[in-house]
Amino acid sequence: MAFNVDKCKVMHVGQTNIHSKYYMNNVQLGIAKEEKNLGVIVVDDLMVAQHCAHAYSKANRTLGMITTIRSRDIGIAKLYKTLVRPHLEYCSSSWSPHYQKDKQLLEKV
Repeated sequence: MAFNVDKCKVMHVGQTNIHSKYYMNNVQLGIAKEEKNLGVIVVDDLMVAQHCAHAYSKANRTLGMITTIRSRDIGIAKLYKTLVRPHLEYCSSSWSPHYQKDKQLLEKV
């Protein structure tokens, strides 16, 4: 299988990384500071603040959308559990926030 060199990137993880240059087919690969993989934003310093902010933003937008819906048949709690919580809980075992500011941000929703 041939790789598309234009789509390949290198992410240097950690502060002690020597930032080597990598080549593929005699073309130097670009350097990425952040990358989205399976819906999780991975940053080169492995902090989850950016992903928490993105999850908060999506969940808050969805919450704002469902609060405009006034339905007797479907309760707000059901809509919240169905539409909002998946944004906050998706793949949480891999990006589990441990800083208080990130936890408080997600709990605002």
